[in-house]
Amino acid sequence: MLTGNREFNEIYKKYKNLVLQAAYIYSGDYTEAEDITQDTFLKLYIGYDKMRKDNIPSWLYTTAKNAALTYKKKQKRQILDCDREEDEKSVDEPATKSAEEEFLRRTLELENSELHRRIVADMRKHNPRWYDAMILVFYMELPQAKAAELMEIRVSALHAMLHRMRNWLRKKYGVEYEEMNRER
Repeated sequence: MLTGNREFNEIYKKYKNLVLQAAYIYSGDYTEAEDITQDTFLKLYIGYDKMRKDNIPSWLYTTAKNAALTYKKKQKRQILDCDREEDEKSVDEPATKSAEEEFLRRTLELENSELHRRIVADMRKHNPRWYDAMILVFYMELPQAKAAELMEIRVSALHAMLHRMRNWLRKKYGVEYEEMNRER
């Protein structure tokens, strides 16, 4: 076990945001990311004495990432099982949408998803701080005061950052983004 709770608390404070962010990015579920973060730090607490101290940050990140990817795989399996059940039910029920409407809906969803991924990847390259702010505020849905605290900036600086980010998005992706939202 750890030589002291103080040492563990310092590690937790220093790396909790990294672990939570990794868990959220790879799982896509904030509640699950919180659980993964707790489990990751519990594993660290239990195995701390056997661990090389210089490997802790990478171990935390990798452990959270792997747990999140495992969660994501389980979710996909559950979704596929649900889809199979719906397909079995739909054989008995008359179709409410034509095959063409369903194809168009799925195509639109795919296009929107691809645009979204492209925007996020481009933003991450263009300005990693904007990316962090976006993840905390829009994906993790943290209050802006909490996001600013985690980013170690003032709330007014976060507001300015989000404003500049939105303006950049409008300039770079305005037409595509408007099209995507109009068709929903």
